[in-house]
Amino acid sequence: MNQKRLFIASCLALLVTAITFAIRAKIEGVFSTDYGLTKEQVGYAFGPAFWGFAIAMFLGGFIIDIVKTRTIVWLAFGMHLIGIILLLFARDMISLFIANVFIGFGNGSVEAACNPLVATLFPDNKTKMLNRFHVWFPGGIVIGGVLAWLVMDVIGLRWEILVSLLFIPLAIYGYLFLGQKIPETERVTSGVSYKEMMRNIGAPYTIIATVLLMILVASVPSLSLSFEDTWPYLLVGAIFILVLIEGRLINKISLLFPLVLFCMLLTASTELGTTQWINALLMTNGINPMIILVVVTGIMAVGRYFAGTLIHRLNPIGILLGSSVIATIGLLLLSISSGAAMTLASAAVFAIGVCYFWPTMIGVASEYIPKSGALGMSILGGAGFVATSMVLPIMGKSIETDGPQITLRNMSVLPMVLVVAFIVLYVVVNRKKTVVEKSVV
Repeated sequence: MNQKRLFIASCLALLVTAITFAIRAKIEGVFSTDYGLTKEQVGYAFGPAFWGFAIAMFLGGFIIDIVKTRTIVWLAFGMHLIGIILLLFARDMISLFIANVFIGFGNGSVEAACNPLVATLFPDNKTKMLNRFHVWFPGGIVIGGVLAWLVMDVIGLRWEILVSLLFIPLAIYGYLFLGQKIPETERVTSGVSYKEMMRNIGAPYTIIATVLLMILVASVPSLSLSFEDTWPYLLVGAIFILVLIEGRLINKISLLFPLVLFCMLLTASTELGTTQWINALLMTNGINPMIILVVVTGIMAVGRYFAGTLIHRLNPIGILLGSSVIATIGLLLLSISSGAAMTLASAAVFAIGVCYFWPTMIGVASEYIPKSGALGMSILGGAGFVATSMVLPIMGKSIETDGPQITLRNMSVLPMVLVVAFIVLYVVVNRKKTVVEKSVV
């Protein structure tokens, strides 16, 4: 097994995923101005890139130990290839929607395969190496943002040329995985049964049903939400009760995973919802939004690369709590920014805030709920993207009706809620540690 080659291949697969995000942020305006789509329609057409991601992660998490990691890797490659080709021919909402379905499935398959692969390759440094692996998500957005600026703004080429550049890293990661022996997941090698893995999800059936409902809401325009709607809060209350019944009364297990999942929904929406609409949110602030995107993701890439030192000094939940506070401040500052300098400074604060969200959330599941296995990591990542696919059209509608500043102010509520949620998570984890230590004594 070539550990280094497999890790590099995984990083390049994630690079392709990340560049698709930067490209979507750039061509959003093209489909509005050149092809006549509204912001809300673009939001729905981009939605499959997120819920398709989620479905692929869910399915991958369930079947990865049956069909093996290698199969999921090559599924990712095939979906990426088809999705990129279809995107080149997209001209309306339906064709753009279909292209993003394949791209979303490809992106989700990368996460479904590579998150557990990295955890298996580096069993003693999981959170550190997952952060190193996820450097290539913001890093890829930096690369994609720079390419978008060069290709379309500086050279003045069409957007199809920009999309075609995705074939280069796609071919390289395919070559690096070719002929390599890919190890079994950590759950299989440690002897944890499939039934025990399901049980450690806490309330697996309620969670799966909830995510499917979220995908339905994200895909059907007639079910669209807005920041002012109240019925979703009632539905969340009902889901909370069902999670309690399934987790505590039926499975008789801690609800740690559902709590981590709730946090993941908000961290993903805060990070990805804002960055996907960066062009529309900041286009009147006196600075090219793609420059902001490059700065934000560049800071995130550097922060994640050096995450090991920070994780060593602070525990992962402490990092997440501090990140939520900083992300709140960043969004509020962006909502009142008007000039290039203030916008850039506010964006930097926001970048520091969301920097550690995604990989550290995956790391928390792997560190504190190891028996949830590849399925746990896949559910977290998948649900995070489903939440983002729901937020995108809500934000698109809000930008058109209320304006960018109010939209950013509304989005700041999410990290505010996370501050409370991470305090609760910290208490739950430490209580669980105390119980384990007493049982050992």
